[in-house]
Parts: sequence; C-alpha cells; structure tokens
Amino acid sequence: MATSPIVDLWGRPIETADLDEQQTEADSRLIQLKRHFAGHPSSGLTPAKLAGIMKRAEDGDLIAQCELAEDMEEKDAHIQSELAKRKMALLNIDWNIRPPRNATAQEQRDADMLQELLEDATWLEDALFDMADATLKTFSNLELKWEIIEGMHSVSGYDHRDPSWFQTHPDNRNQLRLRNGSHEGAELNPFGWISHTAKAKSGYLSRRGLVRVLAWPFLFKNYSIRDLAEFLEIYGLPIRLGKYPEGATEREKSTLLRAVMSIGHNAGGIIPKGMDIDFQNAADGASDPFMAMVNWCEKSQSKAILGGTLTSQADGKTSTNALGNVHNEVREEIRDFDLKRIAATLTRDLVFPLYALNGKSYRNRHRIPRFEFDLTEAEDIQMLSTALPGLVGLGMRIPLEWAHDKTQIPQAKDGEAILGSVQQPDPKSQAELKGLAVLKAQANKPDTADLQAERLQQEAGGLMANMFAPVRELVESATSLPELRESILQLQGVISTEELGEVMAQAMAAAELAGISDVTDGK
Repeated sequence: MATSPIVDLWGRPIETADLDEQQTEADSRLIQLKRHFAGHPSSGLTPAKLAGIMKRAEDGDLIAQCELAEDMEEKDAHIQSELAKRKMALLNIDWNIRPPRNATAQEQRDADMLQELLEDATWLEDALFDMADATLKTFSNLELKWEIIEGMHSVSGYDHRDPSWFQTHPDNRNQLRLRNGSHEGAELNPFGWISHTAKAKSGYLSRRGLVRVLAWPFLFKNYSIRDLAEFLEIYGLPIRLGKYPEGATEREKSTLLRAVMSIGHNAGGIIPKGMDIDFQNAADGASDPFMAMVNWCEKSQSKAILGGTLTSQADGKTSTNALGNVHNEVREEIRDFDLKRIAATLTRDLVFPLYALNGKSYRNRHRIPRFEFDLTEAEDIQMLSTALPGLVGLGMRIPLEWAHDKTQIPQAKDGEAILGSVQQPDPKSQAELKGLAVLKAQANKPDTADLQAERLQQEAGGLMANMFAPVRELVESATSLPELRESILQLQGVISTEELGEVMAQAMAAAELAGISDVTDGK
C-alpha cells in the first residue's frame, strides 16, 4: 500500500482526505465529550480535597485540575485580571514568516505565500489569545478547520476545545490524548490541531501550569474572605441576652429566642410580659488580620503570574520609579518567553502543515519556514544617529539591515517613495548663484577676436588648399628626399600669395575696428 509523500514532523504520513472533517466530529467515541459538563471542584474546597485533585492529575486524570483552573479564573477577580494582562501583552506584537537559512528563490516565494495566507486569517489573533490559556491550565488545544480555496489548502478557523477533554498517555506523561473511554485515549490527528503547552516550571506536563502554584493562595484567600464576611455580619452589633422567668414553657422560650435574634435587625419586636432583653457592649475586633491574609494571597498570585506586584498593588510606600522599571522589564521577559513558545508551536502545528500541503519548494520536514515574533526593541534613534557616523568614520562596516532593525524603521521596497532632506533656499546664496550664472554665460560667449579668427580661417581655407595642392602632388610623386627638395625650390614664383595677403589685410583691419568699438563701449 502506497503511503503519502507528505509527513508530519514525526514522520507520520498525512492523507489530505483526513482533513475534511474534524476529529471530534468524525470519531463516534469522541462525541460524548460534547456532553461533558464541569463538576466545579472549587465548591467546598479543602486542603485535603485540593491535594487529591493534584494527585489524580499526576496520574493522568486532568479533569478536576482543569475544571478547578476554570473556577479559579471565574471566581477570583484578581487572578482573572492578572492573567488578562499577561494574555493581552501578546496581541500587539508584529510577526513574520521567515524562510529557512540560505533560502532559494522558490523557498522565499513560499514564505511570502504563507505570510499572505496568515495575514488574511481573521481568526489568528483570537487563536493567540486562546493559546495563552495554557499559562494557567498547562495546555491549550485548538482543533483546526480545513478547506480548499482556489486549489490551496487553507485553515478557515478553529474550535477551542475544553481542557477537560484530554488526558495524558499512561506510558508517556508528556503526551496529550483525547478521552475516548479507553485506557490510553485517542491520539491527536496530525495537521488537525494546534496543541500548545506552557511552562511555569519544569516537570511532567500535568505539573507545569500555574494552576498548581495559584491553587493554594486561592484556597487560603477563600478561607479568609469567608471569615471576614462572618465577622462583618456581626461586627458593630450589640450582644443581646434574653431573660425568661422560672417556669417558662418551651413555647415561651422559643418566642423569646426569636425576638432576640430579630430585634437587632428589625429594631423592634414584642415579648411576653415578665421577660427581659439586655443589650451588652457591641462585638469588638478588627478586619485587619483577615485583610492581611487576603493581601498576602493576592501578592503571591501577582508574583506568580506577572513576576511582581507594582503593576497591580503599588502601595505608595515601597514603590519607586526605578523599582517599577525593573518590574516592567521582568514583565517583558515573561512576555518574550510566552511569545517564543507560541511561535514554536505555530511553526510546528500551523506553518509546517500549510507549507507541506501548498509549498512548491517542499522536499522534507527539515527545511521549513518559521513563525517569528519581532521582539527587538527600538533603540534611541537620536543616540544612534549621533554615534553611527563616528563609528563609520573609524572604518566599522555596519550593515544597513542592522540599523533598520535597531531603529525599527522598515526598509523601502523597490519603487516606493522615500523620505529625503529638503533644504530651503538662502536668498543671499540665490543671488550669488545668479551672478555666477551670468558670469559663466559671459565667459562661454565668444569674444570679437575669436569671431574674427574664425572668419579668417573660413575665408583663407580655400586659398591655403590651392597653395598646398602643388606641394602635395610633388610629395606623392617624389622617389627621394633630395629630389623632393629640388622640386619644391622650383615652385618659387609659381605659387601666388597675393590673394592670401589681401584676405589677411582685410581681417587685420576688421580686428582693429572691433577693438576700437570695444574701447568705446567700455568693455
């Protein structure tokens, strides 16, 4: 049986017919996943229950841990806010498709083709946000929707699948599988998924996410908030004591108890005659111990998610501008780390499938284009513009592309209009230039002597030719120099110079008259 020439990054052959329908729609054993509803394990959460959830996750059952992460994000506004900051930071970074190293012309054209495909993908930004969900829950899986447009395989969208749909392989705790009721689970179809995993710490897949770090502060914070709510319910209310006489019946006691419990809120009530209600001092205490615990939990959560607390809990006492800059640099490092992992996942699960199915230069899985985010920070343009000329003057050979990357200024394409320096004309320099132009024009204009010489050359040219004609004939017919000398001496009196002398006399007279005229005109 022939196998497909297209293989995934692990060498598994790909049949394009398998892309027509999503795996969770085609496999009848996986349809039951759509009828799975969350169990909300955060309800009644205790330290013992939390430890059990984490132990089952290590054994491959990820359902409770994933559902707990979902509850934490929904119930704890602080966790949701800090996670949103980390996710939003990923959405405004430019990206490009880079061809393989030393790319051929066809490989470059394929990279440009993939760039256009993904730039036109309206779903890509949402996919980046959903992939960032792995920060809390360890992994995020997007099931791709394929379609053929003008003969090209293209991704038209995706479905974000609930993390509780997955399990780890019993023999490979770093491999995700779909829960289909079997012990090992169903393998994810190649080219069918974007399967992204995050790393808050090293370890097996089920232990890498922030959920395991944030779960304990979440639990302790809930205890403190519950105790604070009970404290606030009774704080400031006086203690009420009811006194009944001896021999009171059970009915009378119950009546007095109801009156004691309700009179504090209703500010009124009735009791049988002979019974008393005494009001003691109001309950003493303060909320500070409860809030101290809540603040510690929230600061721990901020440190785990963003690497610091100044972006969300600056108290005005210990926060400084310098410390804030340090915390912002930490946030940028976390952002860059997340983006590099997302870029690697997109290269493997999105760019490579599109390239293998559509690229004309595709030969094997070892030379593929890469999805890259532009993480370079723009340098101070003024500082570079001051330093670079001096460095170039010292002989440093600085690539033009490097300077563009440092300043984050794109290079102009062929035929594209570019900026240029425009110098305003100086009125003084304009006058000087005009004067120079006049002098140059006068210098280039021929004077009278030149005109007279040119006229003399034209009129005497024919006479000179007639005088040279006999000499030319003697030179052509002579057989030796002595013979030529004797022949030229015999021409004396034969060549007439009267006409040439007359022309020269006229020219000299005209030149003299022209000189007189120039002196008269002041030239």
